[in-house]
Amino acid sequence: MLALCTAVFLGTLDSTIVTTALPTITEHFNSASGYTWIGSAFLLANASTIPSWGKASDIFGRKPMLLLANVIFMIGSLVAALSNSVGLLVAARAVQGLGSGGLVIVNITIGDLFSLRTRGVFYGILGGVWASASSIGPITGGLLTQGASWRWCFWINLPLDGLAFIVLFFCLDIESPKTPLIEGLKAIDWIGSFLVIGATLMFLFGIQYGGETYPWSSANVICLITFGLLTFALFLLYEWKVPKYPIMDLGFLNSRTNIATLSTAFIHGLVFISGTYYLPLYFQAVRGATPIFSGIYLLPTALAASASSFAAGIFVRNHGTYLPPIYTGFLIMTVGFGLFVDLDAHSTWAKLIIYQIIAGVGFGALFQAPFIALQAHIYPRDIGVATTTLGFTHQMATSISVVMGQAVYQNAMTARTAELTTSLGPELAGELSGGGVGANVRAIDALPGYQREVVRNVLAESLQPMWVMYTVFSFVGVLTALFIQKKVLSVRHEETVTGLAAERQNAVERAAEREVKRAGKMAGRAVV
Repeated sequence: MLALCTAVFLGTLDSTIVTTALPTITEHFNSASGYTWIGSAFLLANASTIPSWGKASDIFGRKPMLLLANVIFMIGSLVAALSNSVGLLVAARAVQGLGSGGLVIVNITIGDLFSLRTRGVFYGILGGVWASASSIGPITGGLLTQGASWRWCFWINLPLDGLAFIVLFFCLDIESPKTPLIEGLKAIDWIGSFLVIGATLMFLFGIQYGGETYPWSSANVICLITFGLLTFALFLLYEWKVPKYPIMDLGFLNSRTNIATLSTAFIHGLVFISGTYYLPLYFQAVRGATPIFSGIYLLPTALAASASSFAAGIFVRNHGTYLPPIYTGFLIMTVGFGLFVDLDAHSTWAKLIIYQIIAGVGFGALFQAPFIALQAHIYPRDIGVATTTLGFTHQMATSISVVMGQAVYQNAMTARTAELTTSLGPELAGELSGGGVGANVRAIDALPGYQREVVRNVLAESLQPMWVMYTVFSFVGVLTALFIQKKVLSVRHEETVTGLAAERQNAVERAAEREVKRAGKMAGRAVV
């Protein structure tokens, strides 16, 4: 457990350390779109590769794949630290996201090792570790950005990930199958992997370009989104019909509960990431905070989420049910994000702290409970596929959410261009309207008092429609959670067996189950 917690802590620290540095980085490269792309590239690569990591760990074992993911992340960090253009930095962040996608194996491993009822507390611990690292990461990023250089947000990953590699190698005591490399590579569903990666890239590129690089009505945007969705539909059809070892087995989607659980994970991903991603923009652009203090101001959110996640895990273990944390989590999160709508350029610090605590308590309870809900309604052999499907769903939501949030606040800023032009003049108003705010945070601080006040008021008011959108999403999560069925969690457990031999046996069992279902349907039709 120490090894798994270390991997999650360092991986989360690596991914959150850059959040408070984003305004400085985009200003350094003078790239308005960089604010979103530097974050989106990481999330996009992370989301699109999660299913492949899960199936690879089924074939080669959890430990070898965790170590490989760690090495890939280190390579991405090295390239990011040496980047001399925003394009290279975005590419490096994509490599980091590829490596970070392998962290989903940690959640699979917890399911391998512990019973349904017991694993709740361990998922809660992981959630607490995640939130703790999330609170330290932005502060560390702010200290490095302000005291040294934003590049140190990536240099620091090398020794940290080296430590994670060592701890995983020597401390993770889990059976690893001796799968021959060539046979294992042949068994991987490469076509399915390329289809899901391609579909994810096309769709997210489309919504990223829409309204920023090209109009939403342009052929570029329409084609990317349309072909992305069509490719994903083709991926689902392919996974249903063709591969012997699918990376996303659709059999467990026959359950209404499982579909509802995946939907709640998607909604949670949409909502929670907006707080951790756009609150730093509010703190720096609206409140004039330095990167260091921007990280410090996020502490209420992270600490509340940490405590809530751990408490939810304890609740699941003690009471053997996962529904109350899901219900209360969505309700509290809805209230918290609804309160964010009240934030303006002059909100008191008491409001900022209280609102963040409420939101953090809400979304913190939702990090691990859906894993338990999903795993309670599947066969043990499917834990890898089901867990990675939930992880993929959650990460896809975070990738989409970053772009959606930017689109809403940029459109609101663009609608206020005339007001900015009157106060600032056309040239400066053009630089600060739309997506220009993220790349010109320091320029806002340098404005004369009256002009600075106008810009900060406009930005704060432009963020409010975005918070309204996320509040609505959160309430939809409340309704969706009502479709998740209750199930008593067992304390009995058998460790999941991985390796190519186990995958072959699982394929035989799945085929037999499909034949039984097909025969049952035919018999039912014959009776009618």
